[in-house]
Amino acid sequence: MKLSSGLVGLVSAAVLYAATASAAPEAVRVGYLPAIGHAKYFIAYEQGFFKNENLDVELVEFQNSADGINAVISGKLDTGSFSTSAPLVFYSKGSDLKIVGGIMGQDGSIIIRPDSADKIRSIADLRGKKVATVRLSTQDAVLRTALKEAKIDWRTDLEIFDLKNPPAVIEAVKSGQVDAGTVWGPFDLRAEQQGLKVIVRSGDLYPGHPCCRLIVSSKQLERPGVVDRFLRALLKAERFSRDHRKETIDAIAKYVKLDRDTLEKSFYTPNLDQTTDPNVKGVQQFWVSLAAANFIDGKRPLDPVFALEPYRKAIESLAKEHPKDAFYQERLKQFKERNL
Repeated sequence: MKLSSGLVGLVSAAVLYAATASAAPEAVRVGYLPAIGHAKYFIAYEQGFFKNENLDVELVEFQNSADGINAVISGKLDTGSFSTSAPLVFYSKGSDLKIVGGIMGQDGSIIIRPDSADKIRSIADLRGKKVATVRLSTQDAVLRTALKEAKIDWRTDLEIFDLKNPPAVIEAVKSGQVDAGTVWGPFDLRAEQQGLKVIVRSGDLYPGHPCCRLIVSSKQLERPGVVDRFLRALLKAERFSRDHRKETIDAIAKYVKLDRDTLEKSFYTPNLDQTTDPNVKGVQQFWVSLAAANFIDGKRPLDPVFALEPYRKAIESLAKEHPKDAFYQERLKQFKERNL
């Protein structure tokens, strides 16, 4: 009996991953931030998607991107997602990093006190002000890029204070130490609950911008099949979250300590891009913007930072296994549009 090419591909994928499952689980140490945008890690862990891919995953919490990336570079972590700007800054200075996927996009906000609402309505109104950001966060980079476009020099026309995490930014704004601050979900909702006001979203300043790229060192790519199986688990988590809201929020609530209503509003907001795709074209545009804003020098060729083969294998294998599932077919199409 002759099998169709599609069935051959499905059988081959099934055989490959069945063989993988018979081997000892591969240990993977994953760095994350306690943020809504990193929810796919929590879903994949709690729903057993990592185990299904024969991975023994340990989730390690960090408070900011700089510390997380240093842990990847030093070998204390195998992978993690730490903004878009942070890995690009480290890469521009010669670090051995590879972008293999994404965990989220957009989701940033600029917050102020209500009594400043008549003085600060837009980026242009930040001239001469004090602004708090989280060091090396994507929101920090989006802010500086937007200031550049508004013809405001972030080095001389205002004061920017790099703080450790979003709660510190919220407190600095509330106390009046600064006039405005940048945060990401769910801290935008927490800020509003504490009486602060969102004046603009990062997606309005930079539509569709990537955030939190999934990074590894080159050494991790030498582990056969590990990275693409890790990405398969994240894609399954992304798919799962569409149809299982209660279970999704159950998983997130174990890692982000907020009430369920806030978690649900923050996760299912249109301000958050959930895709796992590497988004090469988006990162390339971000790189150019960072260089134009004098955030990086941009002299190092960018192409070597991308390692697309693991994600290609992940999405192609899932699309073959689930030929009637529109989600995986959409993600396969997206991969070709964003990366090739």
